[in-house]
Amino acid sequence: MIILAEEEATVRKSIQKTGDIVTSVLVIAAVLVAVALVGVRLIGLQVYTVLSGSMEPVYHVGSLIYVKDTDYRELEVGDDITFMLNETTIVTHRIVEILPDTEDPTVLRFRTQGIANKTADEVPVHFKNVLGKPVFTIPYLGYVAYYIQNPPGTYIAIAAGAILILLSCIPDLLKKEDEDNENNLMK
Repeated sequence: MIILAEEEATVRKSIQKTGDIVTSVLVIAAVLVAVALVGVRLIGLQVYTVLSGSMEPVYHVGSLIYVKDTDYRELEVGDDITFMLNETTIVTHRIVEILPDTEDPTVLRFRTQGIANKTADEVPVHFKNVLGKPVFTIPYLGYVAYYIQNPPGTYIAIAAGAILILLSCIPDLLKKEDEDNENNLMK
């Protein structure tokens, strides 16, 4: 009976170690995704999901694009910019021409074009609509971001977080059970 208890304890310890490793990897992955999606805002970057192929192959559909605020006066032809097309649409395209206003030279507009598009955008971008310049991109992570920002992905993300919390508690519960079993065997 004591031999079976020792074998059972060894198996439990192996399961605990495996569970600890799996939980640690999942927590690290969750933290990395959270930092990639939200944490970068602490250092002044805005995060957007690439939803169209107008900038392929530079910015792939489904990528996350990280945009840093930029002084519009420093922008040049050939720079990629992220801008508000209208109240609901944000676009990243390349500057193909800078158009100073004829009445007020401090007002600039930028003619842009998606590098996969054959023609330039019809309406020039007013300098006040420029959000910044892309600094880097992470392929495929945009699919994750887009999914978890909309139901049912939001619910799945919350459930996954709850499961991670539970998984991190299970090893402690098993350890306490083992200690209780050892105490009972010694009596």
